[in-house]
Amino acid sequence: MTDTIQTPTRPAADAPTDPEQQLPTAPAPAPAPAAAVAAAAAAAEDVAVVAAVPRRRRVLLHGRGLFGLLLVGAILLLGLFAPVLTPYGPTEQIPGANLLPASGRHPFGTDEVNRDVLTRALYGIRVDVLVVFVAVPLGALLGTAAGTLAALIRPADVAVQRVFDVILAFPPIILAIGVTAILGAGITPIFVVVVAVEIPYFGRLLRSSILTLRELPFVEAAEAIGASRWWILRRHILPNSAEPLFVQLALSMSIAVFLESAMSFLGIGVRPPEPSLGTIIADAVSDLDTAPMQAVGPLLLVTGFVLGFQLIAQAVGARRRIG
Repeated sequence: MTDTIQTPTRPAADAPTDPEQQLPTAPAPAPAPAAAVAAAAAAAEDVAVVAAVPRRRRVLLHGRGLFGLLLVGAILLLGLFAPVLTPYGPTEQIPGANLLPASGRHPFGTDEVNRDVLTRALYGIRVDVLVVFVAVPLGALLGTAAGTLAALIRPADVAVQRVFDVILAFPPIILAIGVTAILGAGITPIFVVVVAVEIPYFGRLLRSSILTLRELPFVEAAEAIGASRWWILRRHILPNSAEPLFVQLALSMSIAVFLESAMSFLGIGVRPPEPSLGTIIADAVSDLDTAPMQAVGPLLLVTGFVLGFQLIAQAVGARRRIG
């Protein structure tokens, strides 16, 4: 019996014998420029810093928001400490101080009945504070309630929308004239007009937000596990609708300052001799050529109020886009 001897086969000449050579190797990456590496590191550090800050405080990182807060805060402090900052009363008549120009003793001058204009302007800020921090939140509360009712109850939607249409059909000043004709001039018609004007804006904003959010997957998932409509509204929809409402709130505050000043300027707001920025400007119109600071000073306060709230609204909107 002959043994068969098997000779090993020789590998082909082009086949690699080293196992490491059997896998294709990728070309080595080119070294990144130092400038690009530094820029990427700086961007990552900025993102980490912003992410480490709570979202409700990012408005302070925005230059416009910080400036707006400081501007509004400074004006509020001027109105709050008016009795300390000026030695005169808002209706006090100073003997021999008839239409005095601006000076160190009277920075805004005096009016035609010998009253210090700066003092009246500082006390007039308090009227705007009441309108901004009482009437606007009340209008926002009623508007959000109406918007929620319209979004959740279909039969009520038509009635609520028609009420909104009627309010929006009147320009604010025309509405103010009509309300004043019924209630008379004073602080009450200002409150009524501001509340009425703000209701449709907040109502339609929240209604649109609810109708959009309830179609999203996380709301549908909550409904699938048996969550009630009010629980979903409280835990999911309203928290996600808060930031647009905050933006609208800041915008509405600036509009309320302008509206109060306009109504008082036209004589359908605060009654003289009570101080208001609008009434002070109206009294100073006839003396612009001889005492311009009587109007310029209160105008600067109104402009600062409106500008501050506008900057806050822009900062909150920018935070919403970033966050």
